[in-house]
Amino acid sequence: METTGRRSEEVYDVVGIGFGPSNLSLAIALEEHGASTPQHPVTAHFFERQPAFGWHRNMLLPSTTMQISFLKDLATYRNPLSRYSFVSYLHASNRLVQFVNNQDFFPTRQEFHQYLEWAAAALGDRVTYGAEVTSIRPVAEAGAAKSELLEIEVRAGDGSTRVVAARNVVISTGLVPRMPDGVRSDERVWHSSEFLGKFNAQDPKDLKSVAVVGAGQSAAEIVRFFHDALPHAQVSAVVPSYGYAIADDTPFANQVFDPGAVDDHYFGTEQARDAFWRYHRNTNYSVVDSDVIRDLYRRTYDERVRGGERLHFRSLTRVTDVKRAGSETRVSLRSLLDDRTEELAVDALVFATGYDNLDPARLLGDFDGHFLRDAAGRHQVERDYRLLSASGLDSGVYLQGGTEHTHGLSSALLSNIAVRSGEIADSIVLRRTERELNRACPVPSARSAV
Repeated sequence: METTGRRSEEVYDVVGIGFGPSNLSLAIALEEHGASTPQHPVTAHFFERQPAFGWHRNMLLPSTTMQISFLKDLATYRNPLSRYSFVSYLHASNRLVQFVNNQDFFPTRQEFHQYLEWAAAALGDRVTYGAEVTSIRPVAEAGAAKSELLEIEVRAGDGSTRVVAARNVVISTGLVPRMPDGVRSDERVWHSSEFLGKFNAQDPKDLKSVAVVGAGQSAAEIVRFFHDALPHAQVSAVVPSYGYAIADDTPFANQVFDPGAVDDHYFGTEQARDAFWRYHRNTNYSVVDSDVIRDLYRRTYDERVRGGERLHFRSLTRVTDVKRAGSETRVSLRSLLDDRTEELAVDALVFATGYDNLDPARLLGDFDGHFLRDAAGRHQVERDYRLLSASGLDSGVYLQGGTEHTHGLSSALLSNIAVRSGEIADSIVLRRTERELNRACPVPSARSAV
């Protein structure tokens, strides 16, 4: 393995870690800032460990639609005139008229992914794919009272490493798939995040009995997909609730995803923040769109009418153990209704059990000690999504994700992506301007003023 051990000469204003939709939106915001001030653009580069752009590729199931309006794209809420809007993509693809005729606010997931790829391709010179950031550390510059630079160590696919320098980093490495304790994914036990890849590697004829664990949108969509794609198979839905709960997408409830709701949550009292979660979790967590719920219920009813049931719902049931026996997987289930247990033999088991938030401590290492945490051990975050430093760092570490406790429900979602990225870009530009003004007109110390 080759290790350069040397830092590149160029110092970026921003290095983005990860190039999913959030940092893609940030790259657009920075470009559009540069267009307004071409004499002093913000220099930025992004590193993405995937070999090419991709966003939840393994859940691009047929006919699945976005759960947000197409107007909540990468740029429109921040800049309706942006050339990176979804409408601009439709125009460039010669589909704008047809999309309007569709009379639908919610594009398919496949089409939205194509839009994201289209935007990412236009910014390809600002991202290095197949490159994983392994650490971030401050640079102690000679004669400087505070660290103004960060070193970012990047490992390429061939194992070689290099170090780049930046005044700010924006971490957007995405969510971490969550599996039950003691359960590991393999060729027949999958997390929903790897679903299509694992499914397509199988011979469908070998999948005679399948099960999906979870109560959210992904779980319900995979159940429906299995039922369509495997007409010969028994399909079991293991649901920890009594049944799927409907996602509240009514107008007043949807206000929790408005840009203004971020201020209400961030500057609100503890009681207000608690109310956000207590009353509005059903807008996003462990809930399913009504059309999917009705479709699945109608299928079970039709099967009962015909007398040939193969779609089974095990409600108020939890998985207690998973064992492999050759090519077969045995799942131990416990009913919360009567505490009875049963063992189910399946050829494929999918856990649509959600994700954990990103934790920047893994990347920051010892550097994480520079940042303050709250009484619950969570990072304290400024309103501009910057980690609050205990040591007065001049460099900035920003988070896109992992800030639900400070910024509310939309912190890791697409709903507020354009405004959130714009606020981070504005913060970076403003802090750079302040730093340059301080250098041009330094404040005299008390000693020199005497």
